[in-house]
Amino acid sequence: MFRKIREDIRCIFEQDPAARSTVEVVLTYAGLHAVWAHRIAHTLFNMNLLFLARLVSQVSRFFTGIEIHPGAKIGRRLFIDHGMGVVIGETCEIGDDVTIYQGVTLGGTGKEKGKRHPTIGDNVLIATGAKVLGSITIHEGSKVGAGSVVLKEVPAHSTVVGIPGKVVISNGVKVKDRLDHQNLPDPLLDTCNSLEKKIKQLEERIQQLENNQ
Repeated sequence: MFRKIREDIRCIFEQDPAARSTVEVVLTYAGLHAVWAHRIAHTLFNMNLLFLARLVSQVSRFFTGIEIHPGAKIGRRLFIDHGMGVVIGETCEIGDDVTIYQGVTLGGTGKEKGKRHPTIGDNVLIATGAKVLGSITIHEGSKVGAGSVVLKEVPAHSTVVGIPGKVVISNGVKVKDRLDHQNLPDPLLDTCNSLEKKIKQLEERIQQLENNQ
């Protein structure tokens, strides 16, 4: 247990240049508190003490702003940075060395039974505000761009952005656009621009017909 605690603290120093001391990390990092509370809640959940498990998770949510269902399976060295608004569902599985930023949801898509939340592979990064929904897998080494909504499986070592999420880099090869959190693809804007272009063409055509008459 103490080995895992030291590992969690060391992970924060490796990931966050703002971390200055062990005391600061232990007392002020909400993401760390949420992970530690989840370990207690998950142990109670596995002992079938469901009410106590949920109580621990809700107390943790109240103090940290991070909601992790007691049933979620979380690997080692999970780093939740500025984690306010993070939601992790009951059947979610998270591998080792995963980084999650604020506002991320690892959720379901309905009231289906069984495995209904995502599986996140090792060394995955999920950026601010991203939503990964349904029983899909984000394979190891992949990145999910800020604000993306991912509804389909993401191959290993890929980058996915947009709504709905699309793979733009796979195994280091550019598929479409390089990941840029400030300039993510906007399918809705593209559709509006296309419609505007067609309307302009129709107006020109109508004007031409009127001139011919």
